[in-house]
Amino acid sequence: MRKKNLLLILVWMAVLPGLHAQELNAKVTVLANRVPNTIDHKIFQTLQTSLFNFLNNRKWSNENFQTNEKIVCNFLLNISSAGDNNTFQASLMVQAGRPVYNSSYQSPLVNFNDESFTFRYVEYQPLDFNESRVQGSEPYAANLTAEFAYYVYIILGLNFDSYALRGGDPYFQKALNIVNNAPDSRDINGWKPFDGIRNRYWLIENLTNSKYTLVHDAYYSYYRSGLDQMYDKEAEGRTAILNTLNMLNNINTETPNTMVMQFFFQGKSGEISKIFQKSPPDEKSRALDLLTKLDISNINKYKQDLQ
Repeated sequence: MRKKNLLLILVWMAVLPGLHAQELNAKVTVLANRVPNTIDHKIFQTLQTSLFNFLNNRKWSNENFQTNEKIVCNFLLNISSAGDNNTFQASLMVQAGRPVYNSSYQSPLVNFNDESFTFRYVEYQPLDFNESRVQGSEPYAANLTAEFAYYVYIILGLNFDSYALRGGDPYFQKALNIVNNAPDSRDINGWKPFDGIRNRYWLIENLTNSKYTLVHDAYYSYYRSGLDQMYDKEAEGRTAILNTLNMLNNINTETPNTMVMQFFFQGKSGEISKIFQKSPPDEKSRALDLLTKLDISNINKYKQDLQ
């Protein structure tokens, strides 16, 4: 009996890590080339390690991810200056991929540069984040983990949206909670509507506003009904992606220039062009017409590739 119980325990222990695997396969890079050498740059390597552990070792959801299911993402923290009391000004580039069925290709799910990021970090300080107390005990220190947690939930929300209709809703609500309870101080920006028109506030406002519900259907249509079908049903996949563009055009016609529209297309122009290059002339023409309305910054590329 003892041998049988021991065997069961060993099997349970072997299975347990897979059952409780974290969601992210995140790479973190901290650049501080513009920070003078009067500051010991070892602190930035320590910060990079701490952020890596914060992102990869924390459970961000109740879902169980196998190792090969983890979301591949990159966080590039580019520090531009250092202030008093270990405060830093930086930008944060966030990228995440979504694997396409039956391929090794990662489609760009998130590709966004947050240009306004102020935080405090003291070397070896623990990175603490509590959803019930986002503001923490000191706003600048709390802002570091709040911003990274916010983008984790955006990534999770869009990832789940791409696999199931409205699958990302719980994670968008978590991101909204961070915005509603964000750290507040004079030099902390990006959490409020008056901080700009392309910031954390407006992104989650668009993603949780019932007026833009169709954007969630568009993410599902683009990935699950579109890209995932391209391996063995290429024509059907292209049709679904064209339907996605029609959905997005409906949103854009009613409310032009929303942040979520720009957010959707960032990093995707090359991918979309390649998809429709094989289209019949009428389908290619319809795609070009929609894309020149929806993704203005890449008009020349679409015209070059699809005309």
